Amino acid sequence: MYLMHRRSFLQLPGAGLAAAQFTPRRRYRAVILGHTGAGNYGHEWDTAWKRVPAVEVVAVADPDDAGRAKAQARSGAQRAYRDYREMLAKEKPDLATICPRATPERVGMVQAATGAGAHILMEKPFAGTLADADAMLQAIGKKGLKVQVAHVARGAAVTRRVKALLDAGAIGTLLEMRGRGKEDRRAGGEDLIVLGSHVLDLMRYFAGDPKWVFAHVTEGGEELKPSMMRRATEPLGPVGGDRIEAMFGFASGVHGHLATKAADARDSNRYGLTLYGSRGVVFVPLTAVPSEPPLLLKNSRWVPAPGQAWERIEYPPDARQVNRADANHAMAVDLVEAIERDRKPLCDARDGRWTIEMIEGVYQSQFAHTRLEFPLARRSA
Repeated sequence: MYLMHRRSFLQLPGAGLAAAQFTPRRRYRAVILGHTGAGNYGHEWDTAWKRVPAVEVVAVADPDDAGRAKAQARSGAQRAYRDYREMLAKEKPDLATICPRATPERVGMVQAATGAGAHILMEKPFAGTLADADAMLQAIGKKGLKVQVAHVARGAAVTRRVKALLDAGAIGTLLEMRGRGKEDRRAGGEDLIVLGSHVLDLMRYFAGDPKWVFAHVTEGGEELKPSMMRRATEPLGPVGGDRIEAMFGFASGVHGHLATKAADARDSNRYGLTLYGSRGVVFVPLTAVPSEPPLLLKNSRWVPAPGQAWERIEYPPDARQVNRADANHAMAVDLVEAIERDRKPLCDARDGRWTIEMIEGVYQSQFAHTRLEFPLARRSA
């Protein structure tokens, strides 16, 4: 049983992105970097600019002829190239959308885009390895460009509503966070990089940067060793384990726990982040993009009292995002607003690297059998 939450919470700030009110002051030229058969266009990022009237998609690059033609039609790009480096050099865009879900080309694409002076909208995960993440931060930092990483949960109404609830003291003092991956056929290491990265990013969104990690990873009940790391079913960097339990400590004293395990029930209903406070609990579901509304329980025992129900937090109709295109659009417009107002995008390159560093920390902690401090001392394999 769910109760519709009372209207007073609907007046709290943070129901949606400023994108709904923001109008760019100038026009922008954007290009699309894709690779059909090698990460494709990620979660439809080639169409992210179609509803932004101030942005003109001037070109798309894809080495696959058939894929390039389809992407040009989808994005409305004026021109098409086989090679993204040639495209960037000739078009000199303001914005570059790095779409492939796969990570092997990510460093080269980022370096080429920053070399052309383009701000970047890019698919997650940010990188396949921590060393790659460091290399991209270096390239981005030299140019002072804005980067938006596609952790769309940050911009979703569900996340911003929960942040408003926390700031208003709805669950009291935040004590701990518990997250789980989607735990489908990819449960374990692949779940960690593909879907657990959203959970880790939200932990930082709510609690700040982590100070340390302590993790336990197993494969078939056996302790995971470096020799047991493998390639994921898609090229996203090395993964390992079919059961992961990781604890993160944050500067505020909050602890965050992330787990993913192959199990008999694969309905993904546990996927999300639960925030436990001194006066109650709130669950942030991540089972779909955009997500269903969060659930609030105002009880310090963290279980319903007799006759009490979890409250479903609804938002105003104009704050809802009804499909993935809405979520992508919001992140794209936020990047343009960040450029014009010279502020941090919702999820910048540093945020993107943190998710990779937290994931790398899980494996390094397992292999060292100890708690490790952030930033990690070992930056490469």
